Amino acid sequence: MYSTYLWVKSFHLLFVMAWMASVFYLPRILVNLAEAPEQPDVRARLVSMGRRLYRFGHNIFGIAVLLGLVLWLGHRAVDGFPTMVGSPAGWLHAKLLLVALMLAQFIVCGRWLKGVEQGRALPSPRTLRLVNELPVLALLLVIWLVLAKPF
Repeated sequence: MYSTYLWVKSFHLLFVMAWMASVFYLPRILVNLAEAPEQPDVRARLVSMGRRLYRFGHNIFGIAVLLGLVLWLGHRAVDGFPTMVGSPAGWLHAKLLLVALMLAQFIVCGRWLKGVEQGRALPSPRTLRLVNELPVLALLLVIWLVLAKPF
């Protein structure tokens, strides 16, 4: 049963990494859109790339969440399936809060992309670059919380 747990955990990590790639890259596409206002062919290509990346990110996020739920609750359904949550599970709550914030940021970026398609202006490239960097810090905190389980 432990090998099943490791496979589920491995796939969870794979899908989390794929989702994080889309979380990191979508704001970068928005920066490029903000810096290419007079190039309609470039803008059309970037909007198309952004739309596909946003859809991909949501699908991958869904799979990562399902696998995370199996890791969290699998011990209740399958005998011998290890639990990843011990007595103090504050670290898990903090991790889930950070993931929710990254998902919110991803959704905001998707709405900005949709706004571009409707002719609305984007925030400044500088603001978009900052938005691009915030998930890196959040991911660092998530990794630390998962490894250290400080509380």
